[in-house]
Amino acid sequence: MMTSKKVVELFYDVASPYSWLGFEVICRYKNVWNIDLKFRPAFLGGVMKGSGNKSPAMVQKKVLYMDKDLSRLRDYFNVPMQHPADPIGVIFKKGSLSAMRFLTAVQEREGGNTMAEQVSRELFLRIWNEDKDITEPGSLSEVPAAVKAGLSESEIKELLELYTSPKMKDKLRSTTQDALDYGAFGFPLLVCHVNSKAEVFFGSDRFELMAHCIGEKWLGPQPEK
Repeated sequence: MMTSKKVVELFYDVASPYSWLGFEVICRYKNVWNIDLKFRPAFLGGVMKGSGNKSPAMVQKKVLYMDKDLSRLRDYFNVPMQHPADPIGVIFKKGSLSAMRFLTAVQEREGGNTMAEQVSRELFLRIWNEDKDITEPGSLSEVPAAVKAGLSESEIKELLELYTSPKMKDKLRSTTQDALDYGAFGFPLLVCHVNSKAEVFFGSDRFELMAHCIGEKWLGPQPEK
């Protein structure tokens, strides 16, 4: 007899390379594990500020380690990540506020996950594979970030009007606060609801432990293999 699906929330920001790794892995498992996956696009800058966390860019050895770490993880997770010319600028200077509001609008308009998953992936690719901008409205509406994800021109126009609205700003702020309330200090953050209790996991390297906690089997980062 199939037990009810366990709700798993994924808090993420497309400016975070580790979010991309966690995003792809949990997407691969959404039909392998008995889970109900909820995407929670949130703002990394708000979480860093709200938690008092500091940018790893402030510690040179962390920057050097991240560069090597992401190169190894790219191959292990089979995610086509390429370092942008200025990764610290992408994450901490340019930021992702516009992109995350746009994603919030995509999810709000759809009322589900399908389009949000596709647009999220295209935005991750845009930053972490193609080294392109995600801060300007033109960047959000052009191929591949929105059109390639299956949105028509009229839908994109509607989203570009919606994502700057007070409602979307408030929704993103609220989601970011939800992440902080769960104890977030960075992304990705996975929250598994088990027996009326929230189990929180930070990072893209906690899937084995997460699987144990929700009664599932970890088959590696590429379960289809």
